[in-house]
Amino acid sequence: MVSLYSAVRYWAQQDPSRCALVYEGQRIGYGELDQRVRQAARRLHEDGIRPGDVVALLMKNSAAFIELALAVSRQGAVLLPINYRLSADEVAYILDHGQARLLFIDEECAALAPGFAATRTVTPAAQADSRVLSGPGEDLDAAFLVPGDLFRLMYTSGTTDRPKGVVHTYENVHWKCLDHITALGLGAQDRLLVVGPLYHVGAFDLPGLAVLLGGGMLAVLRDFSEDAVLSLIAQERLTGAWLAPVMLSRLLAWPQRAAHDVSSLRWVIGGGERTPEQRIRDFGQLFTAARYIDAYGLTESCSGDTLMDAGRELEKIGSTGRALAHVALSIRDEAGQPLPPGQAGEICLRGPKVTRGYWRDEARTRASFHGDWLRTGDVGHLDDEGYLFLTDRKKDMIISGGENIASSEVERVLYQMPEVAEAAVIGLPDERWGECVVAVVVLHSAHTLELPQLQAFCQGRLAGFKTPRRLLLRESLPRNPSGKVLKRVLRDEIVAAPDGDRSTP
Repeated sequence: MVSLYSAVRYWAQQDPSRCALVYEGQRIGYGELDQRVRQAARRLHEDGIRPGDVVALLMKNSAAFIELALAVSRQGAVLLPINYRLSADEVAYILDHGQARLLFIDEECAALAPGFAATRTVTPAAQADSRVLSGPGEDLDAAFLVPGDLFRLMYTSGTTDRPKGVVHTYENVHWKCLDHITALGLGAQDRLLVVGPLYHVGAFDLPGLAVLLGGGMLAVLRDFSEDAVLSLIAQERLTGAWLAPVMLSRLLAWPQRAAHDVSSLRWVIGGGERTPEQRIRDFGQLFTAARYIDAYGLTESCSGDTLMDAGRELEKIGSTGRALAHVALSIRDEAGQPLPPGQAGEICLRGPKVTRGYWRDEARTRASFHGDWLRTGDVGHLDDEGYLFLTDRKKDMIISGGENIASSEVERVLYQMPEVAEAAVIGLPDERWGECVVAVVVLHSAHTLELPQLQAFCQGRLAGFKTPRRLLLRESLPRNPSGKVLKRVLRDEIVAAPDGDRSTP
């Protein structure tokens, strides 16, 4: 049996009182979790859901989200988690394209799917205690599933068009779990903080539900706040976490960060952007017993394809680590031919946790592979030891005056400025140069910054053609749930409202 529920059932038999979930003061043992999942699966059956049907979840983090996800798997249906930050139009497209038969939606998100008929609203009471999803009744046998069966559809943000539905099979998710269990040494002793949104692979998969396979515990927060995160780590003696870069930055800047005992934490997985060296050093000051693990991965591979080795974080600064046990990593040119170490090209992946393609989209599937190698759209290089260094997204490469400029290279310099809290570099159309380099910056409080000051700092640190010609100050940068800056959104916003920047004459 490959259902995600199988491991829950195993631990329920072995040690039913062992804590599986913590949410809003509740402590749910494996025995109780098993019962809740079986009740929710019976509710799905009553609603007409059969193996292969698609069930959507438009919900914030809660115990109910995890229990429903496990119940969908037990029933043999296909999970479709949806980003609750989307517009109603985007949600409608995903429900239609994903061919959803049933939607579970948080009461507070009801306005996002007003026209979808087969909707079950999850009230605040159910978010905290999903036993209300179904009452007593006859138990049902779990569906028999094999590795090639479809487990989940995950829609990734489109770059210029509608989002793509990534197909995940049970083979993908179980090899992902095996690699993360191996790389992180996961077991029954692990207690994971879950604070990223569960509709995203960062929270659900990195390592996410892999912890339940080993009999560990998930401590779930509905929303992020500095005090809530640090308090939960201290109270539950949590051992691991995945944190988006913006979350970690907020924790490191929080004035009361030293008031909590976070010595139980052994590791935090980050990534989503090149981590500044100072952030790694600041991390060690707060989490004195933990290591920061830079990572690289994407929705198409269930996340976490490379992880940084312990003790080499500063030696290999700028790297996201080496490929995990069952991930093959290759740098390839436009024709799909492999490139040698040190030479930048497109990052390509192969292995059992990599998707077989996109839901109902053969054209995009064909365009996304060189043979059996997935084309990530990211640019990077490998060193002689196999460590991956990200250079840029292909579509974020700036071409100015015929020169290729990696935005991450400029960002690395900007992050060295004491005034800069966050930075994103993009290219905008320019009549003379084709594109000009634009710095979009969030300042530390009580600091100011002018373009000549920024350019003076870059002098000697960057070639002249790489130095930003425009500066735009912002209160925040738009990011996706994994923490990556949405540069397409920045470009669109600046083009639509160009005032407010500090430019060269």
